[in-house]
Amino acid sequence: MTLNFNRNLFRWILIISSFVIITLILWNTYSFFQKFKEEERAKMETWSIAQIDLNSNNDLNANINQVTSHVITETILSTPVLVLNDKQNLYSSQNISEALLQDSASVQKLIVKFSSENQPIPVLVDGKVSLMIYYGNSPILNKLKYYPLFLLLIIVLFAAVVFFFYKSTKNAEQNRLWTGMAKETAHQIGTPLSSLVGWTEILKSENVNPEYITEIEKDINRLQTITDRFSKIGSIPILENLDVVELTKNSYEYIKARSSKLIDFSFSAPEESLHAHVNPQLFSWTIENLVKNAIDAMKGKGALNISIEKTSNIVLVNISDTGKGISKSNFKKIFEPGYTTKARGWGLGLSLSKRIIEDYHQGKIRVLKSEIGVGSTLQIALRLQG
Repeated sequence: MTLNFNRNLFRWILIISSFVIITLILWNTYSFFQKFKEEERAKMETWSIAQIDLNSNNDLNANINQVTSHVITETILSTPVLVLNDKQNLYSSQNISEALLQDSASVQKLIVKFSSENQPIPVLVDGKVSLMIYYGNSPILNKLKYYPLFLLLIIVLFAAVVFFFYKSTKNAEQNRLWTGMAKETAHQIGTPLSSLVGWTEILKSENVNPEYITEIEKDINRLQTITDRFSKIGSIPILENLDVVELTKNSYEYIKARSSKLIDFSFSAPEESLHAHVNPQLFSWTIENLVKNAIDAMKGKGALNISIEKTSNIVLVNISDTGKGISKSNFKKIFEPGYTTKARGWGLGLSLSKRIIEDYHQGKIRVLKSEIGVGSTLQIALRLQG
């Protein structure tokens, strides 16, 4: 418990520290952006003062002094600028392509864009607005503006990689654990099972009632089936083109004969055979898991129906019960390892069923519908074969 607490504490410290670092980086970037923007504003205001000199001299080549020339050439090396006269006609421009300047509509769009980025600067001559300077953000400022977004994107992608790596590692550990437990269970069952087969042969020679021997052999065959199922966990099963209707009905009949008489069983399927690529042992295990889960949900009393239907290329197996139902928020959770609402049990039945159907048979299993206090329907979908 102390180890888990320390792990959780470390995770929270790491998460909070990461959040603080990201916040500081974004805030620092925003502050730098604002400072850089203020500096560009100051440069443009200086440049606007130079425009007064340009606008008030007739012989420009003779009157532009060295300071004004330096301001014009150095202040706005990359800042896009539009200068309009008092009649709102284009007076001059800087760092804007000639193709855009030839189109009056494009010029108007630039004016609107520049106005949204920066407050226009009026150039006053004798107290009147002689020129209006519209300027946009420089390329460097634009790159800086989008830098936090790129940073966030990189952080999100990095976090996603870490998350999926952690999740895949955790799943791999769970799979190894499940495989080890399953194979060990199969091994442990195998030893007494071999002994039971031997004792059955001895009983046959002792003139024991044949009906007793028959029932014992049924249970032995059942144990052999269970052993075979567990031994297949962690291995790639061999799939065969088999009749889903027949396999489902056999599993249905087996559980029906061994279940409470208070349960009203029903089975419906097409007359024709519906074939799919399945492993018979694992598929029947899935059907039994779903049926037993439905019986538990009804607490041993109610109606249980298995229906089989097909679409153009899918065979569907629906298992319906009149149990307590499943809330919509738990439709996916019930297939997670360890999830259970029962006082006893490890919550592995539905999780194992999902793995068998989706990982081994490339099918789908889901809660088709459910209503609290009314019942649920779980559905298996497999690709139909000819």
